[in-house]
Amino acid sequence: MVLTRICNGLRRKKALELPTVVVKNTFASDASFTTKPFKLHILTEGPKTETSVNSEDALKFYRQMQAIRRLETAAGNLYKEKIVRGFCHLYSGQEAVAVGIKSAMREQDSVISAYRVHGWTYLMGIPPAGVLGELTGRFGGCAKGKGGSMHMYAKNFYGGNGIVGAQVPLGAGVALAAKYLGNGGVCFALYGDGASNQGQVFEAYNMAKLWDLPCVFVCENNGYGMGTSGERSSASTKYYSRGDYIPGIWVDGMDVLAVRECARYCIDYCSSGKGPLVVEAATYRYSGHSMSDPGTSYRTRDEIQEVRQTRDPITSFKEKILSAGLVTQDQLKEIDGAVKKEIDAATDRAKNDPEPAAEELSTDIQKHFLEGDIRNCTPFNALKHRNVNKQFIQSS
Repeated sequence: MVLTRICNGLRRKKALELPTVVVKNTFASDASFTTKPFKLHILTEGPKTETSVNSEDALKFYRQMQAIRRLETAAGNLYKEKIVRGFCHLYSGQEAVAVGIKSAMREQDSVISAYRVHGWTYLMGIPPAGVLGELTGRFGGCAKGKGGSMHMYAKNFYGGNGIVGAQVPLGAGVALAAKYLGNGGVCFALYGDGASNQGQVFEAYNMAKLWDLPCVFVCENNGYGMGTSGERSSASTKYYSRGDYIPGIWVDGMDVLAVRECARYCIDYCSSGKGPLVVEAATYRYSGHSMSDPGTSYRTRDEIQEVRQTRDPITSFKEKILSAGLVTQDQLKEIDGAVKKEIDAATDRAKNDPEPAAEELSTDIQKHFLEGDIRNCTPFNALKHRNVNKQFIQSS
């Protein structure tokens, strides 16, 4: 009897101690990685190629990129079902650029981009239901269904802009406001290689350098404009050197950690009063320019498949953090399941939420509207302006 009790006690002790030993010897709290070299224009030094990430951030970055990928898949499906009308531009393949920049941004920093911004809207605090609701023109959208796919906004996020390249001078203006207010904020103004030849881009460069504005001009070079490769449309495809008198940096836009290090460097540089920077993030888009573009008439399916297999930002990051022992397969599977559940619920809500009523036509025109009456199509039928100061987006 005594021997039996001793044996049972030893078994209980072993069962309690064994998991602690396994956890301690298996997982790493952080890991170091080496990024591709950064290319520099009129800079003597640039971001560090040696970087590290802890397990908490590794899981966070993976979840964010996976959420954007699923969000865009849902948006594409809603468009094919004719529930999303008008234009729709997907960000699939470029997730590492947005997640990397956002991970380095501080509370006072801001961002402005073009129309490929569903992922950015999500990163800046709008839940998936608010993004998809805006795409489907529903009242639960981040702009109450009034903006659609190209016009989404959040705090310190000055939206997607439908006019090609228009966000670049607007971004310089946001940076000017930050300098004027003295809040230490830096503005990231994102545009594509297709917009890089716009005259307003170079005008914004000039003003930003003249006034040393804290603005980072980020060219997301995904290789193609609207059906045209960069080599066919640009005499110089070294977009990071396009600023001439403005220093520039080339970064691997498929590596979220490289983008994070680049963004950290840019924030330190611009917030110290040195003026603007031009960044070229080399990335790739899997879909066409928009949903009306099949994306295969000017590039081959084999090219797209090769990028998916060798450079995909999510798959490559997943392999890195698994090999380093930062995360487990079970943790990633749990994230995959949670993200799928969240996006599926947001999709259902975006299909079933009500559309904005006709009364919404006269709301939210200005924050402080001095005149009560709004001119209508006839002088006999005036509209009354209403300010609606409440949060419309709720977490799904």
